[in-house]
Amino acid sequence: DNTLLRFEASNWQVLSVDGHNMDAISKALEEAQASKTRPTLIACRTTIGYGAPTKSGTSAVHGSPLGSAEVLLAKKFLEWEHSPFEIPSNVLEAWRGFGDRGSIDYASWQKRFKASEKSVQDSFINQFESLTAEEVVPVTSRLVSQFKQDLPDIATRQSSGLVLDKLVESFPQLLGGSADLTGSNNTKAHTSKPITPDNGSGNYVYYGVREHAMAAMMNGLCLHGGFRPFGGTFLVFSDYCRPAIRLSALMQQPVVYVMTHDSIGLGEDGPTHQPIEHLASLRSIPNLYVFRPADAVEVAECWEIALLKKDAPSLLALTRQKLPLLRREEGLKNLSQRGAYVIHNHVKPRIILIATGSEVSLALKIAEKLDDNKISSRVISMPCTALFDQQDQGYKDELLGKNLTGPVLRVSIEAASSYGWERYVGQEGLALGIDHFGASAPFEEIYRRFGLDIESITTKILNTLKGQ
Repeated sequence: DNTLLRFEASNWQVLSVDGHNMDAISKALEEAQASKTRPTLIACRTTIGYGAPTKSGTSAVHGSPLGSAEVLLAKKFLEWEHSPFEIPSNVLEAWRGFGDRGSIDYASWQKRFKASEKSVQDSFINQFESLTAEEVVPVTSRLVSQFKQDLPDIATRQSSGLVLDKLVESFPQLLGGSADLTGSNNTKAHTSKPITPDNGSGNYVYYGVREHAMAAMMNGLCLHGGFRPFGGTFLVFSDYCRPAIRLSALMQQPVVYVMTHDSIGLGEDGPTHQPIEHLASLRSIPNLYVFRPADAVEVAECWEIALLKKDAPSLLALTRQKLPLLRREEGLKNLSQRGAYVIHNHVKPRIILIATGSEVSLALKIAEKLDDNKISSRVISMPCTALFDQQDQGYKDELLGKNLTGPVLRVSIEAASSYGWERYVGQEGLALGIDHFGASAPFEEIYRRFGLDIESITTKILNTLKGQ
């Protein structure tokens, strides 16, 4: 397609120059800076390997050295008389001049800032400094307290929406959005105001069906400073965001990705929309924290953790289907902050069930079934494997029962690929998941068909115990 015409159609100023002509580039930059009403795209036409007489314009210069003979010819063409790794004094002075100019500009800015009204200074600091525990925890703690008192069965995407209502109301740094799935992702808070062509003062972006663009723009917002962006789409569409998600992690930018419809639990939309391999692949990205909360309390806890991250992105995988409230214990301690914790326990468990998200409530029901069979069990909720992996070895061994005497069967349950769960259940354990594509049916029926129901899992566990 004609990329330049696409930008022109969006009312950009488009300038085309010879990418090897420094004067033309400088002139285009001046013209771009003069434009005050619209952005500018400068398209530089270049030749790969410019100056190499026999290899320029070919793939030979893309991934291989030019070779000494070609280098000599290229230096002659470019009139470059300097030795390898020698920096000409005028170039060095120019670069150092840029650094000095930046220092002068920064000192001038600091002087103006200190001379401004205290209210202006406070407003700027509140906007641009990272959110602190002293600010975030009181908000999330109040929500947790309310949830524990009285909350009906609710999808975690909906409880995330309730959390966002309070967070957006409390923190002007938050800038939300969705890739054309606002109503499904529950990312638009009651106080959110959309950014429009006529009004740029809002705090919510309708990105359209542009998942990659959304993720890339959120990276830019983070890098600019003063914003804590979050954006939503379906978990299966994380594939479209993947390059930008990876860059969030690589650049240590605390973007929050809100990914709903996180499993076969979304039901009738079928295998094209049901994530299978996505959780495992996203968890493999270094410095990305993937959260899969089990109920509204864990949702609030995971949002708290995500907002307090200063150097890493977070991804919340949330359900379409309703889930029961599991956490009604007294106290407001954030149990999710260590990545995993015991939600149901027996002093000497024969079975340790490890589950995430919607499968935690399933694991608790299986524990009841095992109890009916006189088999003791422990249930672990593991909302974030990355956080759990960072805990000290003693905590991990205690949780997984590695310090218990007697045999212990570890069983993981997640409505997704079982890849990676052997790290926690061991070679002798059971990693129960879905290692094939989904199906179109009501979610209860799909869970039964794929063997992720109480009876099927209990039977597998009992049969495994008989064989030991």
